[in-house]
Amino acid sequence: MMRFFLVAFLVSVLVFPALCQAEKLLVIVSKDTGVRALSLPQLARIYSRKVLIGADGVPWAPLNLPANHPLRRAFSQAIFKRLPEDMENYWNIQYFKGILPPYVVASEKAMRQYVASTPGAVGYIRPCHLGSGVKVVATLTFSSDLELACQP
Repeated sequence: MMRFFLVAFLVSVLVFPALCQAEKLLVIVSKDTGVRALSLPQLARIYSRKVLIGADGVPWAPLNLPANHPLRRAFSQAIFKRLPEDMENYWNIQYFKGILPPYVVASEKAMRQYVASTPGAVGYIRPCHLGSGVKVVATLTFSSDLELACQP
């Protein structure tokens, strides 16, 4: 019986990590911006709208995917250690101070297009959506058991 539990434990340790693949999330800005890299604390300040203007004097325009999108949830966990719905009270308070939350776009394609054409815009996409007009300023890696097909 002890041997069974030992085998079951070893199988769970070896098999389950293989099921949870590491996903990459790329933080992007316009290729024309002077920003070379953004750290997690910098991203948290930009996305919480505590920093509104970049070092070059251009206003930050952070973008989000819809709150239920798996990448939005992973991004929120990475920079805030909270899910989007856990930020609702924060944004209610900020709203009454005149600070609006990041703009929400419908898809990664829309995010890439907006970032490419808007100075100060910052967003996040999967590597399969990377294209011209943007550059990567941070790469976040997270564990995911989600099968996120890369759709154009």
